[in-house]
Amino acid sequence: MTPDELKTLRKELQCTAKELAAALGVDQATVLGWEKGELFPTKQFVDKMSVLRAKGPSSIPKKSKSVDPMKVMSDPTFWALIRKIAAHKKLRDDAMKLAEAYGDPAQAESP
Repeated sequence: MTPDELKTLRKELQCTAKELAAALGVDQATVLGWEKGELFPTKQFVDKMSVLRAKGPSSIPKKSKSVDPMKVMSDPTFWALIRKIAAHKKLRDDAMKLAEAYGDPAQAESP
């Protein structure tokens, strides 16, 4: 597989080099090396890429862009914001209005 063919594959799969690397079980640097022509994929990886191509973009796992709620809750600035919202009715009302446009993560379906 040539560097151009690999770039075309990523476009077809609508994925980043990092996402393709994760799907193939290699480092992102390896995929970037293949794309630059500095490294070349073995038959094993060419075959895996053929399988991914046949399955289409849905074959590439996408990382959720959401933040881990537990990480957010460990941030002291989060709690400062919560204290302000709790103490000021207008801010609380404004925050509730803004929040209406967002889904509740507690209501999200499990994968």
